[in-house]
Amino acid sequence: MANYIVGDLQGCCTPLKALLEGVNFKVGEDKLWAVGDLIGRGPEPVETLELLMSLGESCGVVLGNHDLHFLAVVAGIKKDKPANMFTPLLEHDRLNDFVDWLRNKPLAAPINNDIVMVHAGLYPNWSMKKLLKNSRKVEKALQSDQWHNLLSIMYGNEPAHWNEVETREQKLRFIINACTRMRYVTQDNSLELDTKLPPDQAPTGLTPWFEKVNPRLKEKQRVIFGHWAALEGVTNDSQYVALDTGYVWGGKLSMLSLEYQKLFSTQI
Repeated sequence: MANYIVGDLQGCCTPLKALLEGVNFKVGEDKLWAVGDLIGRGPEPVETLELLMSLGESCGVVLGNHDLHFLAVVAGIKKDKPANMFTPLLEHDRLNDFVDWLRNKPLAAPINNDIVMVHAGLYPNWSMKKLLKNSRKVEKALQSDQWHNLLSIMYGNEPAHWNEVETREQKLRFIINACTRMRYVTQDNSLELDTKLPPDQAPTGLTPWFEKVNPRLKEKQRVIFGHWAALEGVTNDSQYVALDTGYVWGGKLSMLSLEYQKLFSTQI
């Protein structure tokens, strides 16, 4: 079995099909992993979700911030905007199928014992085990009958530090922010969720989360993530693999062959 991990799709199905055809992807034998932001801003949200859903057990995904925002729009918590490109989904007769499928997906997923996939990254104060444990807390809430409640409390930047968490709502919000929105942290590992610049343009005092020393991450472990197109796939650290190369912004869609450590990409 071959494992392929693809970057942020954001509702762009055509390049995904091209990549899968290029590697002769075999449903039932190979597995596609997607790092989140499956939809949002791209022109083919229906086609993207239908393709991923059709792969069944041959596909594993994690949720990104755009995916969660879509669920919040469906729940009536947020108003849709044209730029989201959610309308084809919201008006589709399979809307409930799309919602149920997304609600049953995690924020973080182990690809194997040493590799984890998460949309934004691994918070520097967490181990891989802690990341997966915290992801399950959000999964449980998202899969419950009260899933609207989770989406209603997830917006906001506070608390900024894991040590500041006091209530269940704060814990769930922090986990969602760390897993789906994080880019930079401060000196004490507080989340700074507004800056999207590449690292060489970052304000003083901000550090990319993957540049912070994390003694809880074992040498053989790796984190595969998306979310940060400005990195252009570069972390300069083999333990951290960035796959968002900004296709929806005119860049490339990147897909990693795990077994061969080969990167495939396609452009508009």
